[in-house]
Amino acid sequence: GSSGHSGAMGPGRAGALGLVLGLLLGVLGGAASEPHSLRYFYTAVSEPSPGMPQFVGVGSVDGEVFVRYDSETQRMKPRVDWIAANTDQQYWDRETENLRGDEQIFRLDLDTLRERYNQSRGSHTTHIMYGCDILEDGSIRGFEQHGYDGKDFLTLDKDTLTYTAADAGAQITKRKWEQEGTYAERMKYYLENTCIEWLRKYVSYGKEVLQRRERPEVRVSGMEANKILTLSCRAHGFYPRPISISWLKDGMVQEQETKRGSTVPNSDGTYHAWATIDVLPADRDKYQCRVEHASLPQPGLF
Repeated sequence: GSSGHSGAMGPGRAGALGLVLGLLLGVLGGAASEPHSLRYFYTAVSEPSPGMPQFVGVGSVDGEVFVRYDSETQRMKPRVDWIAANTDQQYWDRETENLRGDEQIFRLDLDTLRERYNQSRGSHTTHIMYGCDILEDGSIRGFEQHGYDGKDFLTLDKDTLTYTAADAGAQITKRKWEQEGTYAERMKYYLENTCIEWLRKYVSYGKEVLQRRERPEVRVSGMEANKILTLSCRAHGFYPRPISISWLKDGMVQEQETKRGSTVPNSDGTYHAWATIDVLPADRDKYQCRVEHASLPQPGLF
């Protein structure tokens, strides 16, 4: 589940909301050979607009959004079938309560920070991202990062139970939290225990979807202009998200010359990605596109 955040940046709010502990440990069979991640991302804006509510919180497992809350619906809601099918009303009530509390705190935070940075009006945003990972070797890691107006604000160092402040304004919050003492400790416990337990549960709930493999359909095309040939390699309809697309010349990777687009989701839950390279038309036959993906037994050459 989400961590009920205790006064992310607001005055005197640390300790207001206890972190909710996980229920029973959902155990995965076998070693955790596959890496998995659980992330929560909250954003609050001082000036909401159509499509951008005052507060939004989303949770994702392995990069797939599975729950969402916003200040308009005031409820945490499922975004995928596998979470709806495996949880009861109590789960949704508790997650909703967490997020409603966080929404109140974030609204206070915006006011506090606007005053602290002496900003009268205009649009401002505050956000937090926190979560945990199970790595390929079975080890775990967790993190918590706060931001203001798109820049870093505070980052938790959970080994020393201290915060790294990005500027003088963040120093004030850092001192406050470190003096109050319990916030970092509770966050560390959440990240290393509760978060990992929930991640294991979510992965077991969603394994048919999360651990499926869909092969990319790869198309190579070329467009010539001003005596330069732009070769394009597009991969469509693959899952999971991580993919590597490279251009090779005579078998050598052309890293510097390759331009890549970001990996973008399709409406059906798969992804697409692309890479292009500019070449001399006469050299066309020297180039190949190489695609590496979990669904392919070995890298494909196109």
